[in-house]
Amino acid sequence: MNDWIQSLFGVPKPIIAMCHLQALPGDPGYDRVGGMKRVIEEGRADLLALQEGGVDGVMFSNEFSRPYLTKVETVTVAAMARVIGELLPEIRVPFGVNVLWDAAASLDLAVATGACFVREIFTGAYASDFGIWNTNCGEVVRHQHAIGAEGVKLLFNIYPEAAAYLAPRSLPDIARSTVFNAMPDAICVSGLTAGAETDRNLLTQVKEAVGDTPVFANTGVRPDNVAAQLAVADGAIVGTYFKKGGHTWNPVDVNRVRELMAAARARP
Repeated sequence: MNDWIQSLFGVPKPIIAMCHLQALPGDPGYDRVGGMKRVIEEGRADLLALQEGGVDGVMFSNEFSRPYLTKVETVTVAAMARVIGELLPEIRVPFGVNVLWDAAASLDLAVATGACFVREIFTGAYASDFGIWNTNCGEVVRHQHAIGAEGVKLLFNIYPEAAAYLAPRSLPDIARSTVFNAMPDAICVSGLTAGAETDRNLLTQVKEAVGDTPVFANTGVRPDNVAAQLAVADGAIVGTYFKKGGHTWNPVDVNRVRELMAAARARP
């Protein structure tokens, strides 16, 4: 099942960079003065810095849309589609989308923009900062087929930040049953919060549990640990480290991107 990774990204273990969009219309933090022009300009600056730094792919998300919704408003998807549409001529690497935290909306956006993959919470029931959080994977996958998104790869985040499974189950057991029941294209394993290192022992346990299904390190990859993480994982998704000062809410720092990518390329 790893063949799709090499085919899509051109490398066996890609680094996918997050391109975090500023707050959008309807979000509490939306800049009404700067408007969509500012969102597009800052998204463009981050995209170009990530590509200049050599990342293998990018994933656009509405990271600044706090507090997040589990069913987003229509304006969020429309605004994200506008931003990505404006940037399409400048996107030089494979890209995905992540509409926090709405799996069906992520697929809608992928179809509208031509994204190759989505990352979302497709399975599980959680006690979360957003209240009781439930999912319906069967419904979402049927929606994927109904809108012609069969070719969009599904990256399952199986243990979301700011949430805990309602039933006490080990992460390897969750990963094993998710692969059996939901057939994800890849599994994402996270640390406690954005920027927190993914536990390597946990990565190893999940890899052993899911067989040929690719596993991504979803948080906390840095130049000093990227070789160790990719010795286990089939790729990594990086957001916080690429930001100035390693702070999630700052713009992308191209020098930090180059540093991590050089370490990733130099690993044995």
